[in-house]
Amino acid sequence: MTKGETILDTAKTYLAMGTDIMVIRHREAGVPQAIAQEMDRLGVRVSVLNAGDGQHEHPSQALLDLFSICTLLDPDLPRVELLKEKKIAIVGDILHSRVARSNIWSLTASGAHVHLAAPPTLLPKLFADYSEDKPGKLFLHWELEPALQDADFVMTLRLQKERMSANLLPSLREYHQMFGLTHSRLQLCKPYVKVLHPGPVNRGVEISSELMDDPEFSLIQAQVTSGVAVRMALLYLLGSGKA
Repeated sequence: MTKGETILDTAKTYLAMGTDIMVIRHREAGVPQAIAQEMDRLGVRVSVLNAGDGQHEHPSQALLDLFSICTLLDPDLPRVELLKEKKIAIVGDILHSRVARSNIWSLTASGAHVHLAAPPTLLPKLFADYSEDKPGKLFLHWELEPALQDADFVMTLRLQKERMSANLLPSLREYHQMFGLTHSRLQLCKPYVKVLHPGPVNRGVEISSELMDDPEFSLIQAQVTSGVAVRMALLYLLGSGKA
């Protein structure tokens, strides 16, 4: 592509090599969908998996988060019905997060109450449009405490340091003071609260090292394990024609 080839030409090259499944990760939103539409236009049976596109979606991350939570709630029979009426807080750079967007859709569709928390620069009012589509399911907060109050699960997002150069935050230190997760802040949540993070983690920014490494609260390693299983399942279902 650096030599001038289009993304669709690249996809067709892989098609000519006998590809059955294309896993697409791209910095521009909509690229996986464009490739899927081109495969449909060509009339070929090629599966396309969105592995993250721009600031749009990250479906497999949302699926592994669902699986991690549901497996914790019922290891023998994990199912999305277990999420009904659960309070789940999503904290951090929501504006730029494809993980947050995919989790908003999946968690609210599963019956959970999702509370978004971030500074106004990282959670603009345009997200109120999402809440209008999901009345009683999605809530916005510009302070951390209301989102954490009686939460069953807290998902914190990676804060990309380039946000500093864009003047969206005064400092990383101040962000941690206002929105960083610590043991003391989790006292606002349910006693059995668990913390998730899609990784990689900035220790001491979005979450304290002590909390990240505490197996009583942290589901971060379980998410990694779930990610392998969920993506294996997706490849199996698509590759076997069962999806």
